[in-house]
Amino acid sequence: MSALPPIDDRVLPADVRTGTQADKTRYKTALSFERELVQQLTQQLSDSAQPDSSGGADDGSGDGSSAATTTYRQMLPGVLADSIMQSGGLGMARTIAENLKESGK
Repeated sequence: MSALPPIDDRVLPADVRTGTQADKTRYKTALSFERELVQQLTQQLSDSAQPDSSGGADDGSGDGSSAATTTYRQMLPGVLADSIMQSGGLGMARTIAENLKESGK
């Protein structure tokens, strides 16, 4: 699992930002889970894309893709997930964090 980059407290929701350290930890844990889910979804998207067999050097994989293309396709899910999370994610982290807080009572 890839770790989240450091999260600037200014981008946290106001109630989390002004809450306890436990609130911040729960929210960041929820963001980590959301990022992992987004990466799994983008991995499925990437896996469903068919390689272009019309050209390019063959890397021996039999699908007509070059080593650069293969590397790019392997990096794509993580980069897409990071981009989605940097744009605010899917909005699931708040609900997850609230449920974690309720289950901890």
